[in-house]
Amino acid sequence: MNLITLDELGRILAECAGESEDAAFDGDVLDTPFTDLGYDSLALLESASQVSRRFGVELSDDAVAGLTTPREFLDAVNGAVPQPA
Repeated sequence: MNLITLDELGRILAECAGESEDAAFDGDVLDTPFTDLGYDSLALLESASQVSRRFGVELSDDAVAGLTTPREFLDAVNGAVPQPA
């Protein structure tokens, strides 16, 4: 089960970038670079901080700096969630 969805990531990124909280990704953006979507490294770091506070998943700054697409971000967050035995 995924902890965070693409829609939730879109809302968090929009909040961190100062956009409307209702903003969400439109279309197939999973493999679109964040830079093409208008998000810089500061928006990603702030989004990772929000994810940490909301979902309890910690990502290092170095790990976040290496994430270039929404798919990579979602995989990193959802992969950090402990799986039930």
